[in-house]
Amino acid sequence: MINIKEDERLNVLNHSCAHLLANAVKRLYPNALFWVGPVIEEGFYYDIDLGDVVIKEEDLESIEREMKKISKDGKRIYREELSRDEAIDKFKNDPYKLDLIGNMEEGTIISCYTQGEFTDLCRGPHVDTVKELKYFKLLKVSGAYWKGDSNNKMLQRIYGICFDTEDKLNNYLELLEEAKRRDHKKLGKELDIFMMSEYGPGFPFFLPNGMTIRNILENYWYDEHTKEGYSFIKTPIMLNRDLWEVSGHWINYRENMYTSEIDEREFAIKPMNCPGGILVYKNSLHSYKDLPLRIGELGLVHRHEASGALNGLFRVRTFTQDDAHLYMTEDQIEDEVVRLIHFVDRMYKVFGLTYHIELSTRPEEKYIGTIESWDKSEKALANACKKAGKEYKLNPGDGAFYGPKLDFHIRDSLGRVWQCGTIQLDANLPERFDITYIDKDGSKKRPVMLHRTIFGSIERFMGILIEHYAGAFPLWLTPIQINVIPVNNEYHLEYSNNLFSMLKDNGLRVEMDSREEKLGYKMRESQTKKIPYSLIIGDNELNSSTISYRKYNSNETVNIKIDDFILMIKEEILNKK
Repeated sequence: MINIKEDERLNVLNHSCAHLLANAVKRLYPNALFWVGPVIEEGFYYDIDLGDVVIKEEDLESIEREMKKISKDGKRIYREELSRDEAIDKFKNDPYKLDLIGNMEEGTIISCYTQGEFTDLCRGPHVDTVKELKYFKLLKVSGAYWKGDSNNKMLQRIYGICFDTEDKLNNYLELLEEAKRRDHKKLGKELDIFMMSEYGPGFPFFLPNGMTIRNILENYWYDEHTKEGYSFIKTPIMLNRDLWEVSGHWINYRENMYTSEIDEREFAIKPMNCPGGILVYKNSLHSYKDLPLRIGELGLVHRHEASGALNGLFRVRTFTQDDAHLYMTEDQIEDEVVRLIHFVDRMYKVFGLTYHIELSTRPEEKYIGTIESWDKSEKALANACKKAGKEYKLNPGDGAFYGPKLDFHIRDSLGRVWQCGTIQLDANLPERFDITYIDKDGSKKRPVMLHRTIFGSIERFMGILIEHYAGAFPLWLTPIQINVIPVNNEYHLEYSNNLFSMLKDNGLRVEMDSREEKLGYKMRESQTKKIPYSLIIGDNELNSSTISYRKYNSNETVNIKIDDFILMIKEEILNKK
């Protein structure tokens, strides 16, 4: 998938196309008022106030037709700069534009763009003429609160995308169709991985197949972290208000936290694992000899997300972060981050995921610590990337107020990018919680704290994997690895049962389809379930003490001895092919 915002030409095209959309909507719905129409990674959108009129998906086609008419007219697009008074007068009947003008800083250049009869407040730039806007598509319509505030009016948001060639547009639309086929919500239901319920919006239920995948992922996580020298903890889900006041969450994150009262004291369900992890660190004295200290936790957290933002496993209200908190001296930062980058690289490669790294640096305002300490930390992260042989993209000013970070953006099989892993330096919580270690000279020193995730969250990572693999998981990760299918129960069921037991005894995840159905029907269903190996058991297999297998998405049938098949399967699982 392409990032429209990062391509200068497509950025201008899409922003201009947003105005083309607004022009068409104004023709069709003369009372329409417009808020903003920015470019986003996936194209553009425009937020529109249509009063009592509701635009449905089927209405987008008529809006597209009007957009094409305007494009064919070929009107030039003109830019005009205005004084504040001129701008207020020009848009005096438009409360949304007046709000934008009122919030502009003194000295800001106010400009508007006109094409034919349509004028809109905008910084630009735009294409020269609407004739350049030929290859576009309106994608969907949804609701959006004005300024993103649920206390404000609900506007209608129309999404679209524009390209400079027809081939690029068609290729993108084909990718969108493929993405729909891979939708983790659809496949999650079809493959019995997870479900959602109206009794718990944003709280996923994991079904047996989903629990198999989840347990395998978690066991893999524990195994790999054990190799890397991590210790593991489990901290309480609910802790009292005092802790969250020390951490700063009560003041800065209270609206996203679920709270309760116990023995007349306020408690909160944890939205993050960090404060509990620090309490574990403070539970005992630490020497410089203990550092670096690596402590991992698969911690269940809860956050109150807006109902409109919930999206399958991608945006939920409860999730398990694959957290780790590392404590070290300043001199150890670089080597520890190099080791972490190699670790993250190894974990992602197993899933066939590529990635790029972004380094976010000190914000211009509202940061803690000295510029000198920030510069030193940023340099350590940059040097670690170089030592690990990894390039990085710089995100100036995008660090948290308490420290710089490295973000790992993975790319799936459709080329879509997801931010998952993070390595975050933290100068805030060690200070707030007054954590220390005993240095060589016997003095107390403040350790450097590093927050780190690889999956990001188990739930979201599972959603990404479902779409990455289109539900056809690799053998080591799939819920059901083998399906045994007797051709005729009267003759082949006993042999199939013995085979089923043998495979189970070898630790393989196997099911048997002994229903009185035709072989073709059972094979098709096995393919629908995306089971990697379907074993066909008929006369030939019975008489020769062999099996015949067909791999998922293949029409080739292979006959093989049972022992050789088991060895082949175990090797494929062991190597995580």
